[in-house]
Amino acid sequence: MIQLREKTEPAGEFYRAAVEAVDYARRHGARIIINDRVDIAMATGADGVHLGQDDLPPAHARTFLGPDAIIGFSTHSVDQARNALAMSIDYLAIGPIFATSTKANPDPVVGLEGLRAVRQLNADFPIVGIGGIDRHNAASVLAAGADGVAMISDILCVASEITERMQQLSQV
Repeated sequence: MIQLREKTEPAGEFYRAAVEAVDYARRHGARIIINDRVDIAMATGADGVHLGQDDLPPAHARTFLGPDAIIGFSTHSVDQARNALAMSIDYLAIGPIFATSTKANPDPVVGLEGLRAVRQLNADFPIVGIGGIDRHNAASVLAAGADGVAMISDILCVASEITERMQQLSQV
C-alpha cells in the first residue's frame, strides 16, 4: 500500500500529483491512500486516507468516503491508541518508534516498548509502526507487534536504489 504524503505543496499541485499517483497505483495493482486530505482522496478516487490527531475525525471521514474506504489514524501514545480503537478506522499507526527526520516537530519517541504496549490493547487490530524505521530496524518493529511499517527516508534517500531497497524490505 502506498501513502501519498505532502505537507507543504499547495492543494492544486497536491491534487494533480494525487491524480497521477492514483492512476499509477491502479495500473500496477497497488492500493493508495492520501495523507490528511479527505477531499483529495474523494476527488481522486483513492482507496482511502490516513489521518492525524489534528485532521478531520475518522467518523466524519468515513461519512464522506464510505464504508469500503481504508481509514488509518496516527497515534503517539498508548492512551491515544486506546481511544483510536473505538473509532471507525481500519488500522492505527503508532510512533515515532525511533527518532525521525521527516516531521518538523515530531512527538516523543514511543520506542519498541510503547509499540508492545499498544499491541497488548488488542491482539488482532492492524498496527503500523511509524517514525525512524529503516531496512535495518524494520524486523525489530515487526517482532515487537507491528503488522506493518511505514518508511520514507530509507526508501527514497537514493533515487537510483529505490528498487533494490524495496526488494531488501520484502525479505524482512
